[in-house]
Formats: sequence, structure tokens, C-alpha cells
Amino acid sequence: MRRWVAIAAGLVALSGCGTPQERCIASATREIATLDRLIAESRADIARGYSYEEHIVTRWQWVRCDGLFDAPGTTVPGRCWEPYNLAQRKPVAIDPEAESRKLDALLQRRAALAPAAENRISECRVAHPAG
Repeated sequence: MRRWVAIAAGLVALSGCGTPQERCIASATREIATLDRLIAESRADIARGYSYEEHIVTRWQWVRCDGLFDAPGTTVPGRCWEPYNLAQRKPVAIDPEAESRKLDALLQRRAALAPAAENRISECRVAHPAG
């Protein structure tokens, strides 16, 4: 069971390309792959004892820009003050009991979806035989 999950996770990353069978399997296992990512994140948070929250911060920098007008019809190179966004991670406290309950719910949801995903993978292999 873990083997097909690893294969499916790899196929999700390549969902824009690949054979019709690979695209079908990636589509069939997309929700499982999302749950696997959330489960791994939740386990890491519990092990660390805290989580991370991402914030987008706007910074400013001088950049080279052309198009400053010196005289009518002429431009000179110059510097412009331009904004850019920077993602920053900030540690935040978690409630370990609530995080454990969330992890249990994710694991139950994954277990409930696995049989249907296995069936859809089989259907994909029948509908799109390899090679």
C-alpha cells in the first residue's frame, strides 16, 4: 500500500506531463497526496512542539530601470525604488492534544479514501494500459 502512495505522490508532481495512465493515477490520488502532506506536517509539528505560520512582508529595494526621461524622446538608465514580497516563517505555539486529534482525523480520512483510490488506480491501468 505504501508503495503505490509513493508512486502516486511522484505522479502528482508530474501531473502536467506523463502518459495518460500517469495523469489518470495522479488525478485519482490527488486527495490522498494532499492528506499525506498534511499528515507529515502535523506529525512534524507534534514532534517539534510548535508549528510555523507564514507571513508575507513587503520590502523595498533599489533596482536598475531604464525609461527615466532626461529630455523629450531620450531615456537614461537610472535606479527605481521597487517593492518585493518576502515570505517569512514565524514559530507559533500549538495545543498538542488538539494537534493529535487533528492528526487522528486526517489518518481516518486517509484510511477511508484509500480503498476508493486503489480502485480508481486499477481502473486507470485498465483504461490506459502502459506502453
